[in-house]
This record gives sequence, C-alpha cells and structure tokens, in this order.
Amino acid sequence: MAIDRDKTRDRLDRATAHLDPPYAVVDLTAFDANAEALAGRSGGKPLRVASKSVRVRELLTRALKRPGWHGVMAFTLPEALWLVRSGVSDDVLVAYPTAHRGGLADLAADPALADAVTLMIDDTGQLDLIDAVCPPAGRPALRICLDLDASWRPLGGRVHVGVRRSPVHSATAAGALAAAVAGRPGFRLVGLMSYEAQIAGLGDAPPGQAMLGSAIRVAQRGSYRELLARRSAAVGAVREHADLEFVNGGGTGSVAATSADPAVTEVTAGSGLYGPTLFDAYRAWQPTPAAFFACAVVRRPAPGLATVLGGGWIASGPAADSRLPRPWLPEGLKLLGAEGAGEVQTPLAGEAADGLRVGDRVWFRHAKAGELCEHVNEVHLVEGDAVVATVPTYRGEGHAFL
Repeated sequence: MAIDRDKTRDRLDRATAHLDPPYAVVDLTAFDANAEALAGRSGGKPLRVASKSVRVRELLTRALKRPGWHGVMAFTLPEALWLVRSGVSDDVLVAYPTAHRGGLADLAADPALADAVTLMIDDTGQLDLIDAVCPPAGRPALRICLDLDASWRPLGGRVHVGVRRSPVHSATAAGALAAAVAGRPGFRLVGLMSYEAQIAGLGDAPPGQAMLGSAIRVAQRGSYRELLARRSAAVGAVREHADLEFVNGGGTGSVAATSADPAVTEVTAGSGLYGPTLFDAYRAWQPTPAAFFACAVVRRPAPGLATVLGGGWIASGPAADSRLPRPWLPEGLKLLGAEGAGEVQTPLAGEAADGLRVGDRVWFRHAKAGELCEHVNEVHLVEGDAVVATVPTYRGEGHAFL
C-alpha cells in the first residue's frame, strides 16, 4: 500500500490532538492490509502469528480473526499460558525452550492447557528438566516440537550463515532426538520448527549498500536451496518416530519462499503486521508502516535543529544504526550521529526541523515490531483521523515476560 507521508502526518496529528506525547498508535487500516497481504503470500498455508512482534492481546485476536491466520507462536511459557487462559488462542507454540519451573508445573496440572500449548526442545536435557519439575506419571502427555537449526554452513561447516539456535542441524540428529522423545513417557511429539533467520530476518537490499545487498542475495539463494533438501530429510527422519501435526518455518521476510517448501505446513509471521523499519530493506515485499510513536518538540537549540523529549527506544540486536528508531514524520528529519536517540531527549536535524514549533509532534517508527510495546502501557488504535480504541499492551496488563 502506497503511503502519503504528509497526509498521514496530518491524519495522525488530528486523531491524537487530545493526547500528550509520548504515546504509540497502530493504524488499523494498514495493519489489516498487511495481514491480508501476508496471507496472500502464504500460498494457502496457515500463518501462525508471532506474539513477540505484536504484544497486544487485542491485535493478536484481530489478526487471528482474519482468513489465513491460525495459532500463536509465543516467546515464553508464562505468556503462552496467559494467552490460552485469556481466550486468545487454543493453539500456542512456545518458540524457545523453557526453564520456567512454575509455568511447567501449571501446564502439567491442567489437561486443557497441556492440550493447547506446545513446548520447544532441541536437547534431551530440556526433557530432563520437565520431568524433574513434573514427573511423567502424574501429568498429561505434554506436546513437544523439535527445533531444527536452519543456518547455512557452507565450506564443510567452516562458515556459519544465520543465527545460533538449536544444536540439531542434520536430519540424522533430528531423527535421533525424535526417537528419544518418542521413547520417553509423558511426552507427545507433534511438531518440527525451523527458523531461517538469514532469509526471513535479513533485508536483502540495505540502503546505500549495493554490494552488501548482492552478497546477501547470493547467500540467501544458496541457503534456501540447502535448507529445502535438509528440512525435507529432517521431516522424513522425524516422521519415522511420530505423526507430526505441523512443520513450521519462516518469518515475515520469507513468507512466500518458506510457503513454497513442500515440507512446510505453516509459516510464522508477526513483524509484517506493524511494518517496522528493518523491513524497509526487503525487495520482495515491504509492509505498510502501521505502528508509530510520537514525541513532543521541547527545544529549538539552533536553526535546522529541533529536540524532542525522549525518543531513545532502541531495538535489540547488534549495536548498529539499524536498531535506532527513525524520525519519519515530518519527512526530512534525521538523528545526529554524535547523539543518536536519547533516553530523555533526541535532537533532530534537517530542513523540516525549521518548520517545527515547541509542542509539535514528531512521529517515529521503531526498528523492530513488538519491542515498541515495552515502552508504553497502551496503544491507540486509529482509523482515518480518529482514535477508535485504546487498548493495553502486555506491559499495560502488568506483564513483562522477558
């Protein structure tokens, strides 16, 4: 969806004129358009919404009501239990292994929760921990998903392309772990997951870096070809020991490519609903910006400069400019290299600064999606030029899961 920045600024300013910054908004028209576009890219395979990238129950529910979306990928076990108990979903996959003893005890004590939540493992040590907390004889069978490492290791493994996740890389290792799960009481192996971060989470067209972009695209093509064969072999090896309900893969940046893998039955997406700045660097598809936060101008220190209160909402990951929030409205503002985005104040430079007065709003986009919600207790949902609802974030509901 094309976006007119001047009209968007005017619309957001009018919708939120009664609010005092800082605050966050989600444009529902853009959110819904992104949800529809992602579903259209999934080739008919269901999309599992990544709660880490949303962190607002109202918006998780909104996405799940749309065609093509089913189930949640949570980032912690306590979060997964809360989402089931509050009625967001009865199909929640925990994306990472857990060592949360209280959550495991709650899960094992409630057959309905045990039937709705799937735990992630990549090592038998995680099964040992579960058994130590809640012995298998006294619990319902717990649903288990194996995490297959999706990184690319060319040149005989001397090069590692991707993130450091599971130790389970080969089909042989996946089959061995599946056999171990199947041979232990109190567990039911139902899924396999692999996240190709080097494709789904890495933009292939970084601004102003054409050579780097070319290198990334070469690596992504090689990684994709290798993963197609290895994931298929791993699924075959695991299915010798269990009837899998699902094979999950991908993320916002690889929805179409991952869906094209015959071994995959569902794809995860979440960041594309909000459209943070990291996804501006993708050629195949860019979401419409839907989530913003506003800061107020409080100083005019010099011509060509305007300073807002706050603004230092920096994303996780490597310490780089790509993790900084981006001043987006009005167009033509930039951070100062010597100061960046500050906790209590952020000076902004550019011709647009001269048109700003004390009290005006500057609209920022966060580098990553759901992390924006860790800074606010609520988000204001905008349609057209009006706030139609104000809903709590995870933080606003009293939850800080990580």
